[in-house]
Amino acid sequence: MKNKNIIAVSPTGALTFENKVYKCALGKSGVRTNKREGDGATPAGTFPIREIFYRPDRLARPKTGLALSPLKPNDAWNDDPDHTYYNRKVLLPHRGRVEPLWRKDGVYDIIVVIGYNDKPVKKSKGSAIFLHVAKDGFKHTEGCIALKLGDLLEIITSVTPPSHITVLSPQTD
Repeated sequence: MKNKNIIAVSPTGALTFENKVYKCALGKSGVRTNKREGDGATPAGTFPIREIFYRPDRLARPKTGLALSPLKPNDAWNDDPDHTYYNRKVLLPHRGRVEPLWRKDGVYDIIVVIGYNDKPVKKSKGSAIFLHVAKDGFKHTEGCIALKLGDLLEIITSVTPPSHITVLSPQTD
């Protein structure tokens, strides 16, 4: 039986799932074991996959065994370390620094929330670590893991709860 619960990511930008390798973009600062808010790094470690959000105006409801919710135009993610709702989904308007999830560029047409720094939340350890759609040319992210839309949809179709993602650490940090 295939293990449908483990997604592995190498620091070189290869995501492996069910014996298939997908190209992915990682944070502009690479992979780090000591992630900090705003450092542009993808955190190394093993993390649960929490839930999935998608743009219902752009995508049909994806098939997945994971928790799935449609995004709304006023959805955002709080990335303000000094705010009570740091590293949580919030609604606009919102006091504190946020990242809007309803984007024109299609990058967040589907968002798989990775359970990084969320239980418990630690101030300034990093927020909004997602699997999401890659920009053209697989440009680096601010710390997320990005794939082609078709690859991301293929993966979430097969992932079952409880699922985890392991981001392998480079030899040196």
